[in-house]
Amino acid sequence: MGAKRVTLRDVAAASGVSRSTAGFVLRDTPNISISPATRERVRQAARDLGYVPHGIARALREGSSRIVVLTIDSGLEGNYSRSYIRGLDDELARHGHVLFVRHGHTTPESAQQVIDAIAPLAVLRFGQKYLMPGHEYDDGGQSGGLAGNIALQFGYLAERGHTRTAMALPGDQDPLGPIRLRFAREAARTLGLPPPRVLTLPPDHAACAAAARTFRGAHGDVTAVAAASDEVALRLLAALRELGVAVPDDLAVIGFDESGYGALTTPALTTVRIDAEDHGRNDARTILGLDPSPPHHAPAEVIVRESA
Repeated sequence: MGAKRVTLRDVAAASGVSRSTAGFVLRDTPNISISPATRERVRQAARDLGYVPHGIARALREGSSRIVVLTIDSGLEGNYSRSYIRGLDDELARHGHVLFVRHGHTTPESAQQVIDAIAPLAVLRFGQKYLMPGHEYDDGGQSGGLAGNIALQFGYLAERGHTRTAMALPGDQDPLGPIRLRFAREAARTLGLPPPRVLTLPPDHAACAAAARTFRGAHGDVTAVAAASDEVALRLLAALRELGVAVPDDLAVIGFDESGYGALTTPALTTVRIDAEDHGRNDARTILGLDPSPPHHAPAEVIVRESA
């Protein structure tokens, strides 16, 4: 039997603050009024106790109910999150637990209200291993992780002779934007390519077309764009069509996280399909203290259509 894992409750008790205050400090939660002295006391207690945030989501494992709460930030909904939920929900249900999913922007105060009301077994945030400040999860390019899936995306472009690339992001709507860009740059470096340019595409069509026009004028050497999602890729295809840019002859476009809608556009969107059901299933097993299960689903794959 190994030593008992140090929990957030232990850190809070050692520093003389509430569990929520300790969580706000260790998550660097913005817009929360906590004195510098208190912040340092909490951080010192965490260091002294050897507190390490749980690898998948700071799972609390301190509540009394059989409910697990999952929050999905705006901009992260898609096939990946839906398949993750399927695996997480199915595995929890097999062991008599219930999944409660929250979508959209969540304030620290509203999150704490949920915790106080239902005392969940664990609280997860979708993509948290990438979003924890100072703890960005680098999966080393392994298949199934964000780094590996982005490497697959850029590898496909490189195989087709594209050396000058760009990463299309939706701006503030994507909390994973900086992490995606970091992994894209790592993928390009591994492939021996220059760092990808950054193209930010707002949701408004006119603004998106203007951004694409400006980008093309400044970076005419870019021959392919890897989008952060199918939604962003479809915005770009619509803008390029309006600008008279031929896809893929003038500019190739590849999406990410197959939505199904890419097959309905002209040209049809090449994209990356990801199944995260195994991820959800194993995160559930980790929360419940069970050994991981072997993978049941195929790794990510490129769905080749017409746009790239």
